[in-house]
Amino acid sequence: MQGSTTGRTSTGSVVVHPLDPEDAAITAAFRAMVSSAKGARQGIEARGQFDAFMESVSPRDDVTFETDTLGGVPGLWVKPADWRSAGVTVHLHGGWFNFGSAKAYRHLVGHIAARAGARAFIPDYRLAPEHPFPAATDDVLACYRGLAGSGVRRIALTGDSAGGNLALVLASRVTGEAVSTSAILVGIAVLSPVTDLTLSGVTYDTRADADPFFTRLQVADLVHSYLGSADARYPLASPLDGELAGMPPVRIHVGDDEVLLDDSLRYAARAVAAGVDARLDVWMGMPHGFPASIGKLKAAAQALDAVGAFLTERLKAHARP
Repeated sequence: MQGSTTGRTSTGSVVVHPLDPEDAAITAAFRAMVSSAKGARQGIEARGQFDAFMESVSPRDDVTFETDTLGGVPGLWVKPADWRSAGVTVHLHGGWFNFGSAKAYRHLVGHIAARAGARAFIPDYRLAPEHPFPAATDDVLACYRGLAGSGVRRIALTGDSAGGNLALVLASRVTGEAVSTSAILVGIAVLSPVTDLTLSGVTYDTRADADPFFTRLQVADLVHSYLGSADARYPLASPLDGELAGMPPVRIHVGDDEVLLDDSLRYAARAVAAGVDARLDVWMGMPHGFPASIGKLKAAAQALDAVGAFLTERLKAHARP
């Protein structure tokens, strides 16, 4: 994709943001730092390293945390000091279904919750390979039902990477299967979601050199440990193949330098074709997970600001579902 060097460009539901020169210098230094580990095929022994990386996200001093269990699924509440909305966001963390935890993600979600002015809950859904598909999808549905059963009336979903997959799958289940709750699912905002577990996106090839982290072969191992013998085209595995009609508004943010870029482009196109209020923001020069560099990258703050504004509006009691 090509973006303007002076301002964002927009084509239909896709908005392209140019690369800020200061961000370009920061990402270039980061690429050099991580280049030796690109494509490394790691097992569960890497969970500590992954969690440590996410723990390094710059924390806020106006957010508190509290452990809880919703629908039988343990997790962590993230509570901004000045939360205003009675609605709640559920954030599903990333980590290619094999890594990540609520505790490790608390600082990133703190930035989202504070911007939204609403509490957020991060479930510790079960991880592969110990708990393969569909354990994670079952857990996030149980968590959603538990939250809805607690009296919360407006729920939004957020998620990153594999968590974006789980958020979009959950949203499709809630809307398509008429999950019986008294709550309304009002919106979904996802960061670099994994939407196609067949790994057929063209950007696995066209962004193979640009992506500082992932290769198709590396990702295939992680997906296999999650899916086992399950069909990657099953809608609970790949939201790209799910039913999108009737979904609430969807917002997606992705870096242009990601092998996962096409997962976002195709999902957004399908959502719009299904009549969903969907918008995709593509950030030029940005790698996977760039919003975690809040306080360093301008693009990170801008993307999280946009997510926060979207959630604020959708969680308002008067907002249309």
